[in-house]
Amino acid sequence: MTSDANVRAGQCHCGAVRFEVTLSDDFKSIRRCTCSYCRMRGAVVAMAAMGGIKFLRGEEALTTYRFHTGSAQHFFCSRCGIYTHHQRRSDQSLYAVNVACLNGVSPFDFAEVPVMDGVNHTNDTGKPTRQAGTLRFVPAD
Repeated sequence: MTSDANVRAGQCHCGAVRFEVTLSDDFKSIRRCTCSYCRMRGAVVAMAAMGGIKFLRGEEALTTYRFHTGSAQHFFCSRCGIYTHHQRRSDQSLYAVNVACLNGVSPFDFAEVPVMDGVNHTNDTGKPTRQAGTLRFVPAD
């Protein structure tokens, strides 16, 4: 059972898409990925179970992008272009939510973010997901 502390409000940049999300384990699952799309997008994500996102408005403004195998579905606002979340390729029962879209949260709030090896994706290699590295944020004085 999730606690109310795991329920977060979020939105895209222009506010056309607004949602509430129940994070599976708060921010314990934050990560980035090295696949070509995630590398270019640069988002830090946290996990939510299927059905864990409730759209308050603007679900119709979302558009999707798929590539490679087409199994991961990446959602973004058709008006401002901000990536809000995606259905994961390795576990399609989970969404990865862009933490920068969550009210009061910044990707720079996390001193260390694990970076997963999406170039050598577990669905392609048959091997367990490997951590490729750690992204660190050190604030300037």
